[in-house]
Amino acid sequence: EIGVRLVGSEMCIRDSRYTRQEMGRIWTLENRYQAWLDVEVAVCRAWSDMGRIPAAAVENIQAKASIDVDRILAIEEVTRHDVIAFLTSLEEKVGAEDARYIHLGCTSSDIVDTANALLLMQAGRLILKDIRALLTAIESLARRHKGVLCMGRTHGIHAEPTSFGLKMAGFYAEFERHLARVEAGIESVRVGKISGAVGTYAFLSPELEQRALSYLELEVDPHSTQIIQRDRYAHFFTSLAVLAGGVERLCVELRHLQRTEVLEVEEGFAKGQKGSSAMPHKKNPISAENMSGLSRLLRTNALASLENQALWHERDISHSSVERVIMPDSTILADYVLTRLTKLLEGLVVKPERMRENMERSYGLYFSQRVLTALIATGLPRQQAYEAVQRLAMQSWESRTPFPDLVRNDADMSGRLGAAALAELFDPSYYLQHEDEIFARVFKNAAANKA
Repeated sequence: EIGVRLVGSEMCIRDSRYTRQEMGRIWTLENRYQAWLDVEVAVCRAWSDMGRIPAAAVENIQAKASIDVDRILAIEEVTRHDVIAFLTSLEEKVGAEDARYIHLGCTSSDIVDTANALLLMQAGRLILKDIRALLTAIESLARRHKGVLCMGRTHGIHAEPTSFGLKMAGFYAEFERHLARVEAGIESVRVGKISGAVGTYAFLSPELEQRALSYLELEVDPHSTQIIQRDRYAHFFTSLAVLAGGVERLCVELRHLQRTEVLEVEEGFAKGQKGSSAMPHKKNPISAENMSGLSRLLRTNALASLENQALWHERDISHSSVERVIMPDSTILADYVLTRLTKLLEGLVVKPERMRENMERSYGLYFSQRVLTALIATGLPRQQAYEAVQRLAMQSWESRTPFPDLVRNDADMSGRLGAAALAELFDPSYYLQHEDEIFARVFKNAAANKA
């Protein structure tokens, strides 16, 4: 039971590798109605604090009010209104005498939107927990492979060396930003409203609202109409969309690195696992591919949240049907994708020896900028130096001759650079001379993130 049964959410729940059910439970009808009840009780307590409701009535409501999903749904079949069905069920349990105080002065959106804040906070905190677990996995990969040289690529073409540790450090820095964005998105929806039919407090008061929301640990929306404005929801769901973009960027990197021609990493392959119904040799990057696809769904749902911003006057109901889908679907998908990505990284097979082999597939051409800058340092004009290096680089590529050998054997270059410079010019460790500084910058908040 996850409240809404959709392809994305159903896939998440049915995947045997996805054993965490906390997110699914948030979106059950029982938990949704419980959030409504928490809001109703908070409003009753606030009324009691202000002397409008007897304290004994509040005690009776708290003692007897409970959620009966089947009964609420049965009543809704008749009323065709979910909140009225919910209130009718509560009246049956509490008794008409004290139930008359429940929902006093409120409109449905006072309860539903304020409860949505509670539900999105529950879901958001799980997603933050997931991001922190992913950060730990990325940090572990980065630190274990600090100093492990590999080829850096731009446009898919060999550029200059980096390290696999630095690759992972870059993703760590990005997911720190995703963590901050999701935290901000949660804070954006951490508001409630108990302001009545069009937000004027005609039968309520700002004081009552403040008291009720303080019981729920929510902030007051400074100006609500009949609803909380949906720019807040858009902020939350777009933070998940940007997060999904980061997930896909990492997955695309892993998919490329697992290509046969590259093969610098491999997804873990379980005993008995099969890669293809036709080709027994296949070991495919299926997890990264799945997550790339699901990330697109998360981004699509964010577009729906943006479309929900423009409602008629003080509210219409066009946003409601959308949110019944995207609230559970997006948060469940985010939880699933982050959990699965963490497991992928924890079981990732990294192949340093293959990285070394791949570095030599371009015959040492990655030293071209070192040679260029060394020539410029001798006083040679930049364009003249560039053309001289490019000529040897093209010769190296076409003849499959190591570029360093061509430089050493070129009389003009070797004469200008000198034996001492040539002796140290082709050391690939040069490219990692600032790795420690980058690591220090990236991981300065690592302990706080884990906490």
